Amino acid sequence: MTILCVRFQPPATAEAALPELLGLLEEFTPVVEALPPDGALADLRGAERYFGRGAVELAAVIRVRALARYGIDCVTGAGPGPMLARVALRAARPGVTCSVPEEPDRIAEFLAGRPVGILPGVGTATARTLCDYGLDTLGRVAAAPLSTLQRLIGARAGRELHEKANGVDRGRVVPNATSRSLAAERPFERDELDPGRHRRALLSATEELGTRLRALDKVCRTLTLTVRYADRSATTRSRTLGEPTAHSVALTRAVYGMYEALGLQRARVRSLTVRAEGLGPVEDSSHQLTFDPVDEKVRRIEQVADRARAKFGPRAVMPGSLAA
Repeated sequence: MTILCVRFQPPATAEAALPELLGLLEEFTPVVEALPPDGALADLRGAERYFGRGAVELAAVIRVRALARYGIDCVTGAGPGPMLARVALRAARPGVTCSVPEEPDRIAEFLAGRPVGILPGVGTATARTLCDYGLDTLGRVAAAPLSTLQRLIGARAGRELHEKANGVDRGRVVPNATSRSLAAERPFERDELDPGRHRRALLSATEELGTRLRALDKVCRTLTLTVRYADRSATTRSRTLGEPTAHSVALTRAVYGMYEALGLQRARVRSLTVRAEGLGPVEDSSHQLTFDPVDEKVRRIEQVADRARAKFGPRAVMPGSLAA
């Protein structure tokens, strides 16, 4: 076992703690891939040799440190590859790491009875198509002819699904820079149904992110929105911006677009988290000039507001809808 898939369980008031938790994993290995909003993959091949412990033992140490430092529990799956570790995570629970054996026969046995939708990359539509033809478990998918799968879901997707169902894991852990991202979270005192309050929380979060990015002379390339519901389930959406920016209006527009695309109907929302990712220096970014005087005016006002906030505090200047 060399790969861990860890899902932390932060309370609604600590949704932005992922960077610190990723730093905890990096104490064991530099090969850590964030899986926002609350997960990560860690390649422990070097750590197993260095610490003289297996992945399951190291997972127990990671859990104890997360609880001791941050009061956050976690569940962990372990396997010889990222895909298998993520499948194992589904069967794990706090304090009990689920591990996939390394022997091919035992991998096949582990996967055989599990639903096809448990595989990473298999969406609802694909799972429904496969189930319509009786291919509802990974064992049945593994036994199906490759040509049949390719006719049902396409040549490339069918080949990848056939390999995964047979325990072939070609994935790898790709370190990313999410640990250096910025996040703003907005938990609600009680589960919130009002879309107007959702939008106010999103506006507040993007205003905070914009201010922090400009103070650091940074711009972001990607925004990620995480909506966590009353049952602790979550929906995450990401959007790559047309141009890297720290402009609060542009950030707000992008986040509103992601929120509207979710089409939430009477959803009981517990918290909203907006994360700015793909940070880079402002001097390396470009801004498309326009003939819109309003845009230039807003940017100049933004600069003045930043100076006022730096002198008198973060609430010195804010949008009127947040002043109430």
